Amino acid sequence: MMKRSLLLLMLAGGLSTAHAQDTLPNAGRIQQIVNYLASEKLKGRGTAEKGGMKASRFVAKQFKKLGLQPVNGSSYFQDFTFDKNAHKNVPSRNVLGFLDNGAAHTIVIGAHYDHLGTAGLFDGKYPIGEIHNGADDNASGVAGLLELARHYVKNKQKEPFNFLFIAFGGEELGLQGSKYYTAHPLQPLDKVHFMLNMDMIGRYNPERGIGIGGFGSAAEWPAIFKDVQQPGIRYFTDASGKGASDHHNFYMHRVPVMFFHTGGHDDYHKPTDDAPKLQAASEASILLLGIQLINKAMSFEQLHYVGEQ
Repeated sequence: MMKRSLLLLMLAGGLSTAHAQDTLPNAGRIQQIVNYLASEKLKGRGTAEKGGMKASRFVAKQFKKLGLQPVNGSSYFQDFTFDKNAHKNVPSRNVLGFLDNGAAHTIVIGAHYDHLGTAGLFDGKYPIGEIHNGADDNASGVAGLLELARHYVKNKQKEPFNFLFIAFGGEELGLQGSKYYTAHPLQPLDKVHFMLNMDMIGRYNPERGIGIGGFGSAAEWPAIFKDVQQPGIRYFTDASGKGASDHHNFYMHRVPVMFFHTGGHDDYHKPTDDAPKLQAASEASILLLGIQLINKAMSFEQLHYVGEQ
């Protein structure tokens, strides 16, 4: 009987460990997501192109599968149009999934799902007709978004904050998705604890490390970052809350931000930014670093926004 009880305890412990592992970011899943989003089938996920719409539907399907709720009535989509140079009323959409923990404040986690597509909306800046698959930019960020959503849904803990996961459209054409969302928020921006943006997190260079922007956007960030380490990942911080990605618009609306970015490379905005070049294991570790920072930030009831001087 004692042996049987011990075996049951061991099995229970094993199942518990396996469950815990299942909630953590996984390199295999990350690679699969990027393989699909950066495949020739989606033709670079261009705004107002079929591949971009397919990508938005894919993200919505994953949100639903994870158990996230629609935040826009019964829809996961926030549709909008914008003008860009000679291009008028360009259609795009944000994809939103909500984890309701019954809290007063919400953490926003974002990444942009669009890329250059076949470059038709860029007025000749990039080779028109060539597919720009955008594996790092920003299929890697979307994979990170989905892995963090998976973690906070499946870890079986009721966190003291709600989570709003947003895949932005139209980022490459002027941060259009985040610009629209912050002008038409589906939840009050003054109830946002902070916004984490992940843009190009799939090409980790150990000599550089990962840059984390927004360090100066909240008075509490230095205390939150103190002693946070992740094996195999170097990071450095940048004080600015401004920048050329979607966190910028949240910062300009007085929301504290963090911005994860592994840096530029020779494939940036070229047709050669392909899925086999992804550093999926390093991305999984970067997301573990992100989970540490998110969890420490949740120990503060409020972060106090700091504007740039």
